[in-house]
Amino acid sequence: MNILDNKDSPCNRSRGIRLETEAKYRPALELYASTDLSNVEICRRCGVSVNGFSRYVGTYHRHLMLERNGIKCSPEEAKSINLNQRRGQLPATHAKYKEAIAACDSMEYIECNVSEIAREFGLSGTNLGRQLRTHYPEVLEFRERARQRLGLDDGLPRGTRPWCKEQYAEAIELLRADRYITVQEAAERCDVSYSGLEQHLIFYHKKLVDNRIKVRKQAVRRQRKGEITGRGTLHAPTAEITKKYAEALHLYRTTPMSARKIAKQTDVPIKGFYEYLQTWHKDLVCQRKGIPYEEGKPVDWSQVRRYNPATAVKYADAIARLKEGGMTMTKVAEEFGLHPDCFRMYLKEHEPELHASLGMKKTENGGIMAPHSMGKYAEALQLYSTTTESIKSLARRFGFNDCSFGQFIRRHFPELHEQHKELVRQMKKTD
Repeated sequence: MNILDNKDSPCNRSRGIRLETEAKYRPALELYASTDLSNVEICRRCGVSVNGFSRYVGTYHRHLMLERNGIKCSPEEAKSINLNQRRGQLPATHAKYKEAIAACDSMEYIECNVSEIAREFGLSGTNLGRQLRTHYPEVLEFRERARQRLGLDDGLPRGTRPWCKEQYAEAIELLRADRYITVQEAAERCDVSYSGLEQHLIFYHKKLVDNRIKVRKQAVRRQRKGEITGRGTLHAPTAEITKKYAEALHLYRTTPMSARKIAKQTDVPIKGFYEYLQTWHKDLVCQRKGIPYEEGKPVDWSQVRRYNPATAVKYADAIARLKEGGMTMTKVAEEFGLHPDCFRMYLKEHEPELHASLGMKKTENGGIMAPHSMGKYAEALQLYSTTTESIKSLARRFGFNDCSFGQFIRRHFPELHEQHKELVRQMKKTD
């Protein structure tokens, strides 16, 4: 019977898997046991978390995990198998060479050379030697000292060959420099074999390898443009991506056009351009929006709404005209083909002083008056207070609406209205 269907198996019974957990991960476990799909792909298909599923398999179905790594065993045996392989060594490789490595580290086999030990365990002498040099250098050092003490030295040369040292010298210097570069990049620059350089480092420059590992560990979960990541690669866009968006980025940096218009003009995907800006040029995005930006710190996008530079250019001439004076906000909006309400909202947010100066103000008698109204009606008011000419006649003469002029007088100058009526009565008496 399949272990997946056996709820009373020793593994499941001893661990006490909860029924809900078993039901949750059952489809993913079936794929894990019957396919070669990665954990990420399995979890994506079954809608479960990668961390949770990996922990579930490692805890309750360890034998399946070992089987995937080339170690076939029963659920009971799986509990006692430790996967403490060295860095860069697969669990299956660790299991394959485990006994031969132990023999090399034992005085029982000290008279045999590495090739003889490898043949006894059915392995390749070259591959066993590579495993020792890469992951167990202390075993080789122990064997060298012990064989010399016992007079079993074979007289073969040890260490790097002169021609090999000369071949990789330039690449080693690049890797020791302050600026961190990958082994592959160093190999390409110096035109040497990547795998050969990697083996040379592991065999003869262990301290350099350890230092590079420390540098990468310090960079884990740190993503700053131009600096290395935990993988040892620079956090920067590829040359292809940089070239693809070069023209669009230049327009975004030097013009007030919106990102959408720039993407359309340069024929690049809008979504891709947005992601490129957010990932590699967030400082430019924040600069456009007027939001403070500091490398490595989260951006507070919840600040006051900011208009893009294209909007500022759109309203610039109209704002300059308003500041000259003599025109209302509505008239200026009409002159420049703008929507009055949108123009008013923009002024209120970005030109608060100008907006306040154009707004209604309280008069001495407690009323509310627009600042430009007094200037508009001043001359007509002077005539209205000293002559008997009617409101309608004055409105026609100065070119404004007689109803608006009449309401303005009654609202803000009621005493002037009474004074005008008194002048009209006296004129009639005189006549």
